Amino acid sequence: MSKRPEWLDAAVFYEIYPQSFKDTDGDGIGNINGMTEKLSYIRELGCNAIWINPCFESPFGDAGYDVSDYCRIAPRYGTNDDMVRLFEEAHKQGIHILLDLVPGHTSWDHPWFKESMKAARNEYTDRYVWTDSVWEEPEGFSTIRGLSERDGSCIVNFFTHQPALNYGFYRPEKPWQQAMDAPGPQATIEALKDIMRFWLSKGCDGFRVDMAGSLVKNDEDQKGTIALWQNIRAFLDEEYPEAAMVSEWGEPDKSLAGGFHMDFLLHFGPSHYNDLFRCEKPFFAGNGDASEFVAKYIENYERSERKGLICIPSGNHDMDRLARHIKGDNRRLAFAFLLSMPGAPYIYYGDEIGMNYVEGLASVEGGYGRTGSRSPMQWDTSENAGFSSAPSDRLYIPIDPSEDRPDAASQTEDEASLRSEVKRLIAVRQSHKALNNLGDIEFILNGAKEKPLAYTRSFDGEKIFVIINPADEKYEMTSAEGLSDIIYKFGECSVTDTGCVIGPHSAAFIRQGADRGSEASE
Repeated sequence: MSKRPEWLDAAVFYEIYPQSFKDTDGDGIGNINGMTEKLSYIRELGCNAIWINPCFESPFGDAGYDVSDYCRIAPRYGTNDDMVRLFEEAHKQGIHILLDLVPGHTSWDHPWFKESMKAARNEYTDRYVWTDSVWEEPEGFSTIRGLSERDGSCIVNFFTHQPALNYGFYRPEKPWQQAMDAPGPQATIEALKDIMRFWLSKGCDGFRVDMAGSLVKNDEDQKGTIALWQNIRAFLDEEYPEAAMVSEWGEPDKSLAGGFHMDFLLHFGPSHYNDLFRCEKPFFAGNGDASEFVAKYIENYERSERKGLICIPSGNHDMDRLARHIKGDNRRLAFAFLLSMPGAPYIYYGDEIGMNYVEGLASVEGGYGRTGSRSPMQWDTSENAGFSSAPSDRLYIPIDPSEDRPDAASQTEDEASLRSEVKRLIAVRQSHKALNNLGDIEFILNGAKEKPLAYTRSFDGEKIFVIINPADEKYEMTSAEGLSDIIYKFGECSVTDTGCVIGPHSAAFIRQGADRGSEASE
């Protein structure tokens, strides 16, 4: 792993879905200037970093993950100058910004693909992965066929309109499968570097990389993809050494080996992340079991040399809202967990106020079942919840119609609100390096059914014991010695000679290895 930018060590991210955050021009769609306007809200919450979902030119068949020009802000969001201003204003407030980089595919509207479809060879013939014959649809891949004069089928990565960019095959098995060092894959890598240069030179602080582990094909152990990212990291170390790189990979040992600074846990795959928040019986709903999550987390933690650089989000644009499955005060316990774990935490816009998953919405821009998690941010109690001055039927996605929907203004003023609790938790995290992104973790209780989660965070001599009990019954912890002051508490907790007693639906952070004094902030 390359040298990490120092600001990442204490980064707490806020994810902005640009379509739904804040509309300042009345067209019903959020924009860049809306993000700039709300920077103070994000900073007041305590977040010091932002991840912006794709905001580049696109036909929006997949909400911007189908890019048609990587170097131009989509006109509906504003201009490149607006983005530069956002970078500048964010930096003035001590906020860093990651853009969402989608390296695996483009839209079929991208000029590269239009050139690649031509029968005559040109600069972009090998920019995408094509078979030699339109009649060949390779096993294990979905393809586009019959759209152009070129004879061949083009592999797609997700939706039909997202042709896969060509980074080569780790083990070529067919004549049309190019090796990683072939001219076509190498040109794609150089084009990716040019995109990164473009935005880094304008003030971007780095990238969150979409599906970073999927680029090289026939790469079962991902050795080829790791090598590809090591190539990218070497370029960044030479030209932009402060550029932060966070991967959507889900395998931190591979991500860190590739040169990324941190890796996301995914809501699919082997992490058991969904056991905590989104399953039939989530742990934080009070009736689930976190033990398989803890076992997999420890495995990843050890495999990544105990660096602890595993990012856990409250949710994102691809998942159900946290509030769909976790109710009442247990949402506060979920944030007590998220904001006391190693790695940079990510708060999906609106999760800090408990925004609902909006049921029954028709799909918007490829959202399908995800659309209910993408409704407009609820800023206040005014028309359209303060998101937009547009007529309600022109909004990108309808506002949550619930009469009791939460809003940011009300919760900011209410010290007993979920948002105020999240703000307190961030402040406690930032006041103790043991709770920051680099602090070590040792699990004491693994959250097996009807038991709390308990773990010790430590850094440079400071140790903090964390215990979280979402269940309906209190729990007496008798194997945590040396507990002293409670530095954060929600619900009920008392320190004993051998540990602590944690009440139902309660959480506490307790100094460990120091003389017992008076209880601190609650």
